[in-house]
Formats: sequence, C-alpha cells, structure tokens
Amino acid sequence: MAIKDILVSVDDDATSPARTALAVRLAKDHQARLTALYVSMAPRIPEYVRAQLPPTVAEVQASRMRETSERLEAELRKAALAENLDIEWRAVEGDIVATAMLHARYCDLTIVGQASDDANLNRDVYARLGEDLVMGSGRPVLIAPRYGSFASCGERILIAWNGTREAARAVHDSLPFLRRAKQTMVLSINPGAAVNHRIPGADIARHLARHGVRCEATTTQADSDIEVGDVLLSRAADLGADMIVMGAYGHSRLRELALGGVTRHLIKHMTAPTLMAH
Repeated sequence: MAIKDILVSVDDDATSPARTALAVRLAKDHQARLTALYVSMAPRIPEYVRAQLPPTVAEVQASRMRETSERLEAELRKAALAENLDIEWRAVEGDIVATAMLHARYCDLTIVGQASDDANLNRDVYARLGEDLVMGSGRPVLIAPRYGSFASCGERILIAWNGTREAARAVHDSLPFLRRAKQTMVLSINPGAAVNHRIPGADIARHLARHGVRCEATTTQADSDIEVGDVLLSRAADLGADMIVMGAYGHSRLRELALGGVTRHLIKHMTAPTLMAH
C-alpha cells in the first residue's frame, strides 16, 4: 500500500493552518494528491423562526460562507505553492460528518483536527468528526492535535499494540509511514488481558520486519483504561514520538461514551498526530 490520495478537512478554526501545513508536507513526502474539503454548514434555525426571517439574512449568510471558503482556499494554495504542490479544493454545503465520510472513502488517508474549544464552531459536530470518520469511513484517519505545529510526522512512531482486529488494521494502514520511520516502538500494555502472546509484541514486530520496518517491542502494565491512555502518552513523550498508531474502539463505543476508554482518552488528550483505524 502507498499513500496516493490525502484528504484534509479545512475549517475557520485557528488550528486549521497547522493541520493544512501538515497535510501539505505529507502529500509532498509521499508524492500524493492532496484534496482539501471545506464544508459550510448553515446555522441550525427552527423552521418557525426561519419563516420569520427576511430573505436578506440567508443571502448574507451565504455570502459570508462563500467569502470564508475563498479566503481559506487562497491561503492553502499559497502554502501549497511554496512546496510546489498542486491541490484540489472542494467547497460543499451540507452536514460536515456525512460529507467528510463520503469524500474520505475515496482517499488513502484523511486528516482532521482534534476537537476545538473555539466557541464560534459547532462544538458537537466538530467534536465527533474524527471519531465518526474512524468508525464509519472504512479508511485510516490522522487526527492532528489542536495545539502545536508539526515539523515532522512519522519519523518516530509509537504503536499501541493489543493484538485486536482494530490494532492490526491500524498497523496495516500505517505501513507507508512505518517503512519511512527512523524509529518505531511497539508498546503492549497489559498484554495478557486481551490476547495471549508467546512474547508480547514480538509477533507483530517480526511481521513488520518482513515489511522492512525496524522496530523494538516493549510491555508494561496499567490498572485502568485511563491509565493505559496516560501510559501511552507518557511513552510517546519519552520516545519523542511524532506519530501514534492505534486501533480505535476495541470496546464498544457506547461503553466508552459511558465509562471512558483509551480511544476517547487519546482523542481528548493527544500530544502527537494520531493515526486511528477501526
């Protein structure tokens, strides 16, 4: 597998420039086609209120969304031109999740941002975008943290390995990055709790070696799902990881919504771009 089509979700959030810069850099590194998707969402106004509004209100809203799209497109094209990279710009009006889901299915990788605290955005919609794409698009999703810039991504990779279907999918989807990485660590936390390994992490490390990936495997213990997430982030910091690879929602999503879990903990507290697959 090679990464030939990358989709990046673009919005008017203050974190968007760092995310699009990351997408431009990855598209250049992998010689991939970059498509930028901007979805404008009309404000959710009850019908009985909408009926009382003059037509000029809708016209002003449409004009503002058009101006925002044109500004964001110009900014991204300028950044891409500096890297001698051509992009495709797609401006669509509709539901952000359903629209992004559709476009993601035609790409090798989708890049979105971590949920923003910006009160100007529809928090409920944007907060679940990354999760919904992971669960429903059938494609790997790279979630960029809301803070910081990303001078590198994929040079030092931490793989969260627990032997599940979701973890295997994430590792397979990340192979284009793993083959290029300078350092890769396979981390198994509480390995006996899920799947019995002869040597925890060793089997996947040998499999990766056959794909030309040099990595080391290590194990550790944690008492709860939240501690598992904290251990992952701590090891990522120790490694200086600029990418985390993990399977998403090994437990049911409903369970994690109610009780918390590793996936939700990482989505909320991530410190490095995190590639997730389900």
